[in-house]
Amino acid sequence: MRKTAVLSVVVASLLLVGCNEDKTAQTAVTAEKTEVAVEAPKKVEAVKAETTKEKATEALEMAKAMASDAKDKVSQKATQAVADAKEVVSDAKESVEKTVTKAKEVVTEKVTKAKEVVTEKVAEAKDAVSKATETKSEAPASYTACVACHGKDGKSKALGKSAIIAGQSKEDITTKLNAYKAGTRNVTGMGSLMKGQAEKLSDANIEEIATYLSAIK
Repeated sequence: MRKTAVLSVVVASLLLVGCNEDKTAQTAVTAEKTEVAVEAPKKVEAVKAETTKEKATEALEMAKAMASDAKDKVSQKATQAVADAKEVVSDAKESVEKTVTKAKEVVTEKVTKAKEVVTEKVAEAKDAVSKATETKSEAPASYTACVACHGKDGKSKALGKSAIIAGQSKEDITTKLNAYKAGTRNVTGMGSLMKGQAEKLSDANIEEIATYLSAIK
């Protein structure tokens, strides 16, 4: 009987200890759950924040890479555009120089031809004047008395002494004939002879003789 009572006491003690341990375990579990419930959202937020930061960093690096690539492409295009522009300017300059050179050649050729034409026309004009002079009308009747000594064209030296009177200016011929007529001129000793001839000439005769002789070249 006494053993039974002792055994009952031991069993009761064990049950009591077990209950206490269960309560302690439950309390620990409850505390653990509470901690998990509190810390879990924080960890989730921390993970989210870390993930967002990583994505932001990644996005920033990607943006920098894209910007650098875009800058390189723009720089390359700008360099190419400058090179193309220089080539266009060079081609344009070369084209202008060729055009100017060609224009100079054309102008030079035209000027040369124009000079040739002018020279030809001048020669023709001189020839025409020469022929006109040669085919001039016959000597005036008043010059008839002069032909024996000076020749029909006035290119003979009278008595081999006088100057050739053809081609002298009209003013000189007029002045000399009037001087012979007045007896104030005596060249190579022919003053008397010329006075006798000149006295027969009127002022009109002297003018037409001077006009005729001065026109002969």
